[in-house]
Amino acid sequence: MKLLRWPLRLTVLGFFGGCWLFAGIYLYLSPNLPNVETLRDVRLQTPMRVYTRDGDLIGQFGEQKRNPLTYDQIPQQFVLALLAAEDDGFFSHGGIDFGGLLRAVSELVLTGEKGSGGSTLTMQVARNYFLTLDRTFMRKFNEILLAIEIERRLSKEEIFELYVNRVFLGHRSYGFEAASQVYYGKGIGELNLAQHAMLAGIPKSPSRNNPLSGPKAGKDRRNWILGRMLSLDYIDQATYDAAVALPVTATQHGARISLEAQYAAEMARRQMVQRYGMSAYNEGYSVYTTLDSKLQQVASAAVVDGLMTYDSRHGYRGPEEQLPGAALAPDAPLPLKEWLGVLENTPVIAGLEPAVVTGVDDAGITVLLRDQRQVRVEWEDGLRQARPYLSENRMGSSPATPADVAAPGDLVRVKLSDNERWRFAQVPDAQAALVSLNPNNGAIVSLVGGIGFEKSKFNRATQAQRQPGSNLKPFLYSAALDAGFTAASIINDAPIVMEDRSLEGVWRPENDSGKFFGPTRLRWALTKSRNLVSIRLLQQLGVRRFINYADQLGFDTEDFAPDLSLALGTHAMNPLEIASAYAILANGGYRVEPFLIQRIDNLAGETVFEARPATVCRDCGQQEEASVQNEELSMEEILAAEETNALPGPERVMDERVNFIIDSILQDVIKKGTGRRALVLKRDDIAGKTGTTNGPMDAWFSGYNPDVVTTTWVGFDNYTPLGRREFGGTAALPIWINYMREALAGLPEKPRDLPPGVIHVRIDPATGLLAPADQRDAIFEYFRAENLPEQGEGEGTGPTGTDDLIQEIF
Repeated sequence: MKLLRWPLRLTVLGFFGGCWLFAGIYLYLSPNLPNVETLRDVRLQTPMRVYTRDGDLIGQFGEQKRNPLTYDQIPQQFVLALLAAEDDGFFSHGGIDFGGLLRAVSELVLTGEKGSGGSTLTMQVARNYFLTLDRTFMRKFNEILLAIEIERRLSKEEIFELYVNRVFLGHRSYGFEAASQVYYGKGIGELNLAQHAMLAGIPKSPSRNNPLSGPKAGKDRRNWILGRMLSLDYIDQATYDAAVALPVTATQHGARISLEAQYAAEMARRQMVQRYGMSAYNEGYSVYTTLDSKLQQVASAAVVDGLMTYDSRHGYRGPEEQLPGAALAPDAPLPLKEWLGVLENTPVIAGLEPAVVTGVDDAGITVLLRDQRQVRVEWEDGLRQARPYLSENRMGSSPATPADVAAPGDLVRVKLSDNERWRFAQVPDAQAALVSLNPNNGAIVSLVGGIGFEKSKFNRATQAQRQPGSNLKPFLYSAALDAGFTAASIINDAPIVMEDRSLEGVWRPENDSGKFFGPTRLRWALTKSRNLVSIRLLQQLGVRRFINYADQLGFDTEDFAPDLSLALGTHAMNPLEIASAYAILANGGYRVEPFLIQRIDNLAGETVFEARPATVCRDCGQQEEASVQNEELSMEEILAAEETNALPGPERVMDERVNFIIDSILQDVIKKGTGRRALVLKRDDIAGKTGTTNGPMDAWFSGYNPDVVTTTWVGFDNYTPLGRREFGGTAALPIWINYMREALAGLPEKPRDLPPGVIHVRIDPATGLLAPADQRDAIFEYFRAENLPEQGEGEGTGPTGTDDLIQEIF
């Protein structure tokens, strides 16, 4: 009996000794343990996502890819796979698996190597959120103590949720939802069992077991987990057999961008960093922009189509590169592997695929694509039309055979056409920009900063400072009308020669046609974009007076050169500035500030910012009148009116009557002036103005109706000429038309009401004076009441619009 008592005593002593040791360690370590309650308010580093107003993702920013899930969002099949892989007793133990720990210790003692580890999911949560990865006994004790505390404070579901959202899973993905997107391009709820098991196997060795870096190791781990699920009765034999038979299907996926709008997404990113600093990248903000998804797509297509059309008028510039290895013996194999490496590093731009010519014959060419396919481009599919570029004004002769256009080793571009045939193409050297706004509040509806973000990240819509040319003239004429000139005022279209030190000597401006047309009414001068009339008008108005008026409209006039060249739009501006100014013309004379971010939500889905732009309320007067007259309004009309009235009103910066008259002139620009191509839209409520600078180097068109204002620009980044036949009406206006055709589709026409104080009377087109009742060639014109002209004496001749058919596009 005495012999039996000693082992019992030793066991009891060992137990109490262990308890005392554990209690001592706890007392020593517990004061320094972090507060587990902070896990309830843990902030996971989640990337910023940028959306259109319709909810299409256009950008994701942040180093760590993370998409947090709640427990209810996690598929049960994946829960079982992860339990089988990491901790099948998770829902039954108290945070510590003592059997697993003893097993891990015995493996370490017997083999000298770390074995199964023995860490539960709760212990891994403690390590991932609070501790370092140092392999020390002290850290292990901390881990155990924290696990016990976590189990006391949080539910099993909360702990599981913390683990699933924090663990690193390779390729900068943190959490299983992000990993699912990275490796499979879809949410974890859309994956099959084999894919769930593959993901569940990654935490053991993220760099080795992930299906991209280590597909074989990852598959072995996946199959082991499936075997564990079978042994634990989580799945049956048939399900196991089907899952282990599946191949590894993972491929690299980025964020699922559903709409190409990188220039706007980058603008939003910059604004978010200005607002929140570097935390913008990891606080999980959802940024909703003002972009319209459909119109953004239309804008991108219009810019690409416009540049491709321009480019086709100027010839083929040759291959982007001549790759080595093509000049081999006829029977030598081509270096396809090396060429594929070049293709892999050559981006697709505007839908134009990079390709290497592998063969040329009399019927066409064969090209190698980046996906290793070799496809045919026939002679009729772009090769025959590839006349060589000689200069911006000249092309060479048409090619006679495909060999005149391409040779093996040429790095070229091809595009799949609508009829599933590959066409020969090239990336245009010219660039373009498009900005479209809601003129009533400044919301940016669509924005394109170039032919492709992949080619150049420079945003020409906001960063390019270019001379607007005649695009600025409507504001000079508005200043003149405000000062007492009228649309019927006569200015002599005659040669000007002046010496001006600020303009570097003698200045001899001309009309684009090189002709002079004598006394001209201001309406006709702006309709036909007469340069000399504009210069003389500025001279009579006064440069300082015009600069002050432009400042009132919102232009940054600090660097305006105080000379007569301002009449020709020589001060550089970007397309967004021009579009913002044209919004004043479109909305009746109010200054609105352009803005891109409509709303910002935090990770919890709470709105932390919502734009409240100054908004023009066109119907407010009608609504007040209806209220006074006790007319009934629908609930929708009442709510809309209350929402609009709650927003601040913008500042009026242009007299309503001046605005009406300048708008009527800009409608004439489209009806019978430099913007006649826009007549194809068959609308009577559109107005606009072309612009072309010397060279010509910059081509513009800005136009609008009461609902949409859009500016388009075309030019070269290096300021080389576009070509002598390229103007605002030929290069920029077609882009505007293609965009506005869709932007205005389904919108009713909105003719303007004649504002109080504007009089519509008959005038003599030659003199601009009031016409006698019997004058046969009299025309109607709008005047502010105080600027009504005097009575004329009779018929005359002059620029009535019937004897001057030359269309100047400047």
